[in-house]
Amino acid sequence: MDYEKLKIKSYNHWDLYLHENQCYIGRVFAQLKDETEVDDFLAIKGDVRDEFFILGQEVKKALKTLFKPDKMNYAALSNTSAAIHVHIVPRYKQAREFQGITFIDTRWGKNYAPYDRDFVLEEEILIQIRDLLKKTLI
Repeated sequence: MDYEKLKIKSYNHWDLYLHENQCYIGRVFAQLKDETEVDDFLAIKGDVRDEFFILGQEVKKALKTLFKPDKMNYAALSNTSAAIHVHIVPRYKQAREFQGITFIDTRWGKNYAPYDRDFVLEEEILIQIRDLLKKTLI
């Protein structure tokens, strides 16, 4: 998947993307634009840090409006990508419906991972979710 297609919003220091696996509908990640700036999430400072928290609040508000998650998970692992990025994973006690598709959080009450890597949506549906988030973000 070309992640540029899934870009939701570009900030000064961060880009926000829809995650291609939507088994948790609304899952996104924020990626630091300047990969040379820091090599650890806890090392971000100043405007970069402040902008991340503004971005996070905007995303949380948009997700609550659109999909009404029961809880939010945040993960800054950098295991498979050296770029500083943070996953924002909405969690759901009960199923959610979107465009006739049922989204079930089968790991409610547990760590979001391992998640269902076989959960695949058509690109058209991913773009619809992306566009809803774009529209709903402040």
